[in-house]
Amino acid sequence: MLELLGEANAVALIGLFGGIVLGLAARIGRFCTLGAIEDVLYGSDDRRLRMWLIAIGVAIIGTHIAMSLGMFDASEAAYLDRAWNPAGTIVGGLMFGYGMALSGNCGYGALARLGGGDLRSFVIVLVMGLSAYFVMSGPLAHLRVMLFPVETGASSAQGFTQLFEGFGIAPLVTGLAVGSALLTWAISSADMRRAPGHLFWGGVVGIAIVSGWVGTYWVAVTGFEAEPIETHTFAAPIGDTIFYSMTASGNALSFSVGSVLGVVIGAALGSYSKGHFRWEACEDPRELRRQIMGAALMGPGAILAVGCSVGQGISAFSVLAFSAPLAFLAIFIGAAVGLRQLITGFAPAE
Repeated sequence: MLELLGEANAVALIGLFGGIVLGLAARIGRFCTLGAIEDVLYGSDDRRLRMWLIAIGVAIIGTHIAMSLGMFDASEAAYLDRAWNPAGTIVGGLMFGYGMALSGNCGYGALARLGGGDLRSFVIVLVMGLSAYFVMSGPLAHLRVMLFPVETGASSAQGFTQLFEGFGIAPLVTGLAVGSALLTWAISSADMRRAPGHLFWGGVVGIAIVSGWVGTYWVAVTGFEAEPIETHTFAAPIGDTIFYSMTASGNALSFSVGSVLGVVIGAALGSYSKGHFRWEACEDPRELRRQIMGAALMGPGAILAVGCSVGQGISAFSVLAFSAPLAFLAIFIGAAVGLRQLITGFAPAE
């Protein structure tokens, strides 16, 4: 198979299929980070947040089973290979969450809305991808490294699984225990158990994350090219896709490009299947300005935090990286502050 496709095309197809699944989950299953936070804070409905926890639990269990079967080596994941910088996680997470609230979507959500015909999301995607590159490898890269140094090749894997392994606890035991605890809490609500769609799509998202790890690892160990081992995240990969669109004749496909395009395709398919596809544009310049500002914060925020709401919120959780819980909390707090500003303002109640 690899001889026929080539390693780059193979990982792009793996990303494409997983991205299509994630796009369908967003449009049909209403899987959305900001929507989940808004439901909890202003709708007294925690089902979509519990759906997020199902995705995390399934991703943790699936990833650790793959590790135990030799189908994935977590030590090569970027979330574990880099020396953890808590300051970058906090600042980046707050920036990302606040920007997400201003934009009305995270990068994943903007791609899904773009697949449904929302042209405002096209602007958000472009600005987010470019601003991420601006800080990752562009004019502000040196300032980022100076303020929030990132050291690759950490002396020990930056994850709880490896920490507990040092105390004699097998990685599979850790993964099954943490993942099962999250799943148990997620389905402990009677309202959640009466929402089979939430249960199904949460599990599907978790499986999509696992498929990225297992698929790219298989290509890396089977092929001859040095393909990175990764799974879905939507900050730098959006920038990668923009870059590829301009340099395709001298560049190779990647998992990131496949993943980003897959979400758009999956979202389009989901929108058409529900009869929800329609072209939308922004009629209020002030709204578009706010969304651009939010996107300009999300890109750098995700780079500082080494992941977005999907990257840190699910993918990093799947390998139980130290950074994941703190990043998730920082994104939640940043989004809560942004939502309050938009919905109620900061003026004290009289």
